[in-house]
Amino acid sequence: MKKILLILPLFLLTTICLFFLLFILLKKDPNDPPSALLNKSIPIFSSTNLYNDSEFLESNNLKGQYILINFFASWCAPCRVEHHLFFEIKKQKPELYIIGFSHKDDPNNSKKYLEEEGNPYSFVGLDQDGKIAFEFGVFGLPETFLINNKGKIIFKHTGILTKEIIDNEISKLF
Repeated sequence: MKKILLILPLFLLTTICLFFLLFILLKKDPNDPPSALLNKSIPIFSSTNLYNDSEFLESNNLKGQYILINFFASWCAPCRVEHHLFFEIKKQKPELYIIGFSHKDDPNNSKKYLEEEGNPYSFVGLDQDGKIAFEFGVFGLPETFLINNKGKIIFKHTGILTKEIIDNEISKLF
């Protein structure tokens, strides 16, 4: 019995170390959970335009072109850090349709934010109740998706985009 009590902590420590080693070797990031929607069709949604409440965007009208979707909010500090990169993406890939969803944000605050920082989006949709983000499986802000011309989600990134992610991951997908 005493031998078991002596060996048990060693066994637990070894198990924990192996778990972390596997995690590191497989390059898993606990802050970037996998998306169940990768390589699946874009979720069905409809969104009102931030600037014109009589204009709508519907998911079934988005096939035939590559689309970058970014969920942001004026209160989201990481969103402000990555915001300038969307202007670079737009400059590099002018044919890319970029959608920004104002997630659980006051529309007036979103407008003010985009006036201050600039508006790189082709369309800014409202997601005040978070239903669109829920359909996409958004984990936290900011979150970005790339949709191919067949309406399939081919890339997802949770967190701040960087120039390296854009150059090494997103740009190679289209």
